[in-house]
Amino acid sequence: MTAPARVSAPVPGGALAAGVWHPDAVGMPLLAIHGITANHLAWQLVADALPDTRVIAPDLRGRGRSGDLPGPYTLNDHADDLARLLDAAGVERAAVAGHSMGAFVAVRLAERHPDRTDRLVLIDGGLPLAWPAGIPREQVAEAVLGPALARLRRTFASPAEYEEFWRQHPAIGPWWNDAFTAYVAYDLVGEAPRLRSSASEDAVAVNSLELYGDDGYTEALEALRLPIEFFRAPRGLLDGPPLYAPEVVAEWRTRLPATGFHETDDVNHYTILMTERGVEQILPALRTPASDPKETPA
Repeated sequence: MTAPARVSAPVPGGALAAGVWHPDAVGMPLLAIHGITANHLAWQLVADALPDTRVIAPDLRGRGRSGDLPGPYTLNDHADDLARLLDAAGVERAAVAGHSMGAFVAVRLAERHPDRTDRLVLIDGGLPLAWPAGIPREQVAEAVLGPALARLRRTFASPAEYEEFWRQHPAIGPWWNDAFTAYVAYDLVGEAPRLRSSASEDAVAVNSLELYGDDGYTEALEALRLPIEFFRAPRGLLDGPPLYAPEVVAEWRTRLPATGFHETDDVNHYTILMTERGVEQILPALRTPASDPKETPA
């Protein structure tokens, strides 16, 4: 695996951290946005598969090495942070891919900064979720992200203990690889024996309430007029029921008739991005078309 270069960009409250693979590549860069409790190393295998593409992947505010950035943590704030990251990288326009919650950030980026966004690739995310039946608003984060929130509240005595915790995850452990090893190790902050995840529970709680199409999100998605490709994983967060039921995707096919909808095979919400089997299925949409204008790296 090729390690990314570490870069940062000035944003309100401090500096947004990011990783950049293949910084000397020419052509349309790829801005790659991770999920709700993740970090930029979720994109390692994608970057390895795109050696001729400059891949720029942030640690979103409240995650990774951006974990200490203060709020607000809304999707709109993430989108504005990413516009500033593109400024710092000298990139006027990029293809934008988002996984899970990162796909929602990608939509808001395209809405708020259309001149910076060439096209969108939404990977098992970005379509509004169905509100959990019978769950009060203040309990939604716990209901939807229970295991993830439990991890954010725990401390771990050593990196090995944290890795073992992840290896027990039903949607990750059976497919463990070197990319997962690096991703998990990077997530740890603090000092032993009280190591913890870098993801801010406050940030995660804010964003978990923004995935249901409220606050103009659904209207913003339907109003986009740039190329969009959506990929659905057939299995979900715990390797069981999918995040998006087939009938939900069928409805959005009618609402977004210009969008390309793709069904992936034998992957879950995590392995669609972090295994070779998943990456090979989404890779065609992530490649830079030969007709894209060239850009010179900063």
